[in-house]
Amino acid sequence: MTSTTNDTTAGPGRPSRTAVVTGASSGIGEATARRLAAEGFHVFCAARRTDRVQALADEIGGTAVTCDVTDAASVAGLAEAVGPRLDVLVNNAGGAFGSSPVAEADADEWRRMFDVNVVGLMQVTRALLPALLAADDGAGIICNVGSTAGRIAYEGGAGYTAAKHGTQVVTETLRLELWDQPVRVCEVAPGMVRTDEFALVRFDGDAEKAAKVYAGVAEPLVADDVADAIAWMVTRPRHVNVDELVIRPRAQAAQHKVHRVTSSD
Repeated sequence: MTSTTNDTTAGPGRPSRTAVVTGASSGIGEATARRLAAEGFHVFCAARRTDRVQALADEIGGTAVTCDVTDAASVAGLAEAVGPRLDVLVNNAGGAFGSSPVAEADADEWRRMFDVNVVGLMQVTRALLPALLAADDGAGIICNVGSTAGRIAYEGGAGYTAAKHGTQVVTETLRLELWDQPVRVCEVAPGMVRTDEFALVRFDGDAEKAAKVYAGVAEPLVADDVADAIAWMVTRPRHVNVDELVIRPRAQAAQHKVHRVTSSD
């Protein structure tokens, strides 16, 4: 089911460039939608929470689309709302659920992570690829939001790291498959990003556990930092493809090596 606002046809005052951002109801997706609108794109803000994407679309002059990327019919509605031409697709919808070791893993949590981070990404890409191929001057671009978790394993993160490794490999495969087509494929892989919801969702609403993720880290990345990187990637000249961009806070030298300031320091 979809819900849209504003006329999606071209007209006076309507930007000529269009972008879709999935998972636009909060965090990186919301920040990216705002940033792309500031860059002159008409942004289709897609997410499950209608009220939130409606408010965002009204704020930035975009179009709100209620969309669950794991539901094929919902994704088809997104493609219908976008229409025959699209310049930028930001596959941002994703998430981590739980942090149990493999020996205690919840199979349903793993399925949810694979469904949204991999299958959902595939469904949206498949549905919108014809519109991306129809972009003016061969300028279509897909930017998948991966993670540094898609590059290295860590204890308690097997389900999420497996899913984000999937995001990375789908991105690489798609680039190979579309090598002779007028569309670029890239991935941004953020490290530690502090948002209002990511850790809270992962720990099933446990605010204390969520806070510990960022404890002592003076300056983790924030959503606007990643949105800034995405906007740079998708606005390069059409002959330039940024295959992957890994972005971390200065305090995070590696997944397991984070500088934390404690009372004893």
